[in-house]
Amino acid sequence: MFGALTEKFQNLFSSLAGNKELSEKNISDAVRDVRLALLDADVNYAVVSRFVKTVKEKAIGSERIKGLKATEQFISLVHEELVELMGKEEAKLNLKHSPTVILLCGLQGSGKTTHAAKLALFLKKKEFQKRSLLVACDLQRPAAIEQLCVLGKSIDVEVFSLEGEKNPVKVAQKGLEYAKQKEFDVVIFDTAGRLHVDDELMQELKQIKKEINPQEVIFVANSATGQEAVKIATTFNDEIGITGSILTMLDGSSRAGAAISIKDVTGKPLLFEGVGEKVQDLQLFNPMSMADRILGMGDIINLVKKAQEHIDEEESLELEKKFLKASFTYEDYLKQMSAMRKMGPLKSLMKMLPGMGQMSEFDQSEKEFSKMEAMILSMTPRERKGLDELIPSRKRRIALGSGAKIDDVNRMVKSFKQLKQFSKHLPALKKQFAAMK
Repeated sequence: MFGALTEKFQNLFSSLAGNKELSEKNISDAVRDVRLALLDADVNYAVVSRFVKTVKEKAIGSERIKGLKATEQFISLVHEELVELMGKEEAKLNLKHSPTVILLCGLQGSGKTTHAAKLALFLKKKEFQKRSLLVACDLQRPAAIEQLCVLGKSIDVEVFSLEGEKNPVKVAQKGLEYAKQKEFDVVIFDTAGRLHVDDELMQELKQIKKEINPQEVIFVANSATGQEAVKIATTFNDEIGITGSILTMLDGSSRAGAAISIKDVTGKPLLFEGVGEKVQDLQLFNPMSMADRILGMGDIINLVKKAQEHIDEEESLELEKKFLKASFTYEDYLKQMSAMRKMGPLKSLMKMLPGMGQMSEFDQSEKEFSKMEAMILSMTPRERKGLDELIPSRKRRIALGSGAKIDDVNRMVKSFKQLKQFSKHLPALKKQFAAMK
């Protein structure tokens, strides 16, 4: 995500590393490079101009912070302004009404239908425990209703549709009546999009909005379109009045223009970000987390959220004791890998730790995990406990016993060491995240 921009920031910070303190000359050079990097990443021109002006003024006017190098001080200023620009804190959905009515809007291909289901699943989590109804108001795109029904069934969320109905306003009206009758907590309306903004689309959305009176009107933006998504969001905001945005496809080759600019330009917060194709790949948009990722600092905030959601507290405490005693074994590795798989691919998790993005060389698929399990079970009890070193002859025996190759065993040993390093961060990270709240 944002690979080119992150690389440019990393190179910029490296070029500052030789300076003992910030001066007007090196600040001007650095700010110029920041400006070029942001413009190249398709960030709104006016936003870039205000951003670099603020960073330069603060950098020139700042006093030397004891213990911080020039590079660290400049990074801190850039990070602080990025967080400010993107909204400071996580924005919250207005869930006070019963039912809470949420209208999703956006152009065709932005991911509205998928993210309607993602949002419904997100609101089922234990911190919300909301029972949602999905209403299929996209009557333009072939198979849109069928797609929503398939997604709804996969997450055990009911979908309301009217077979044969051609008027989306009537579908919206009947869907809201049904939601009230069945006492749903949340009603999410999936609407039609177009390939471009037109009067017909806006009139349809205005009529639906008038009929259902939503608490949230959320614009779904494709992050791959960069600044263009910001322009479209502005049009939707001017025409129907949005309350926030969802940024989709952040797992691909996205451009930073939408993430950095959209809140500043529309005045409405980024609420969520889609970070993968699976229906569970939706997370709250956190400005600090996004600034961390843009600057190549990992993503500790979302990593710890995943850990809190998927790792049992008692198991975590037991794991912490094992690390303190340096007694983490292959048996523990097997248990920990099972827990980690619930959080996502190990390769992705490694990237969320600062400085560890390049360490993981393979992704633990279901097949890989089964192979690794067979190799560990082919070890002797002493080997699994780490009492006997895995010398080449033992590796050959393990490979033969599990139907694997020596290279597979070597990769498993390397992965064990990576996971050991990764896992020992979790207790401290959980405490750090608790302190952030």
